[in-house]
Amino acid sequence: MKQLTDFSRIHFGVLPTPLYKLENLSREFGKNIYIKRDDMIGVALGGNKVRKLEYLLADARDQGVDVVLTAGGPQSNHAMLTAACASRIGMKAILVLKKRGEITGGNLILDDIYNAEVRLVDTDSYDDVYAEMDRIMEELRKAGHTPYFIPVGGSVPRGSLGYVGCVEEIARQSKELGVTFSSIISATGSGGTYAGLTYGAKLHLPGTRSVGVGVCDDPFEDITFDLMNGLKELMESDVPVSREDIHIRFCIGPGYAIPSPEGCAAVRRLARSEGILVDPVYTGKALAGFFRMLEEGYFDGEENILFVHTGGAGALFAVDLLPEA
Repeated sequence: MKQLTDFSRIHFGVLPTPLYKLENLSREFGKNIYIKRDDMIGVALGGNKVRKLEYLLADARDQGVDVVLTAGGPQSNHAMLTAACASRIGMKAILVLKKRGEITGGNLILDDIYNAEVRLVDTDSYDDVYAEMDRIMEELRKAGHTPYFIPVGGSVPRGSLGYVGCVEEIARQSKELGVTFSSIISATGSGGTYAGLTYGAKLHLPGTRSVGVGVCDDPFEDITFDLMNGLKELMESDVPVSREDIHIRFCIGPGYAIPSPEGCAAVRRLARSEGILVDPVYTGKALAGFFRMLEEGYFDGEENILFVHTGGAGALFAVDLLPEA
């Protein structure tokens, strides 16, 4: 089986990211709740996509690419971090983003700071976004450029390698702490992070359940299964992939990228108990789903549980929190 060191990689992140116990929430829920702070990864305002971009942009560099294109919503943390990482290696970044009404602030400010070219597409369909990306890439090729396409969230097997690496970190850190995690919880928006965590757990933390909280209504069981099989093939691994390893719950609210009362309440709860910020539409919704599972007894019989903070707090400055109930 190939090891992560066998793959080309650019070290953007400051790793390992912190992992520690949330003392106040642990007392509140009567369990040992830990957090993995990938929001403190050391690039821009942090976030999980940096781990994926270490492998994807290395692949782009190895192919002689000079322009990288990716897509997302108007406040996409993935798109912003693509611009940040691309700027460090001298690549131009073109971000093709869905336009939804009047959008200002937040990550759009950072996109500009990182000198990304932002193209807004007035649509709710990624089919339209990808069609625009195809058109732009053809124009770039005709102009003599070498473009590289990264899909939404960087969710391809090569990107998911970053979260196999994250599980390696978690395994080392849990050993240092003398803790065995029964479950690892993460947000699931495009599937790549969750697939990497789930396959990584099979490789490095057997017996640990990986739980994804879907923040949109995509068919994550199928997406995760396909990405895990892609990882298995890419790594030339003989560790099998099973749908029984995939555990998805949902916390969508009124829709993807739209604040929900439950998500906004979770933002305030974490901030006021532990001093940690999350955004209200991605990590905040995953946190809300995690809190709901704790309250409903989903983790009954478990002692040590880890929540992965995937970043994105910059969106707090572009999205209005719903008022407290």
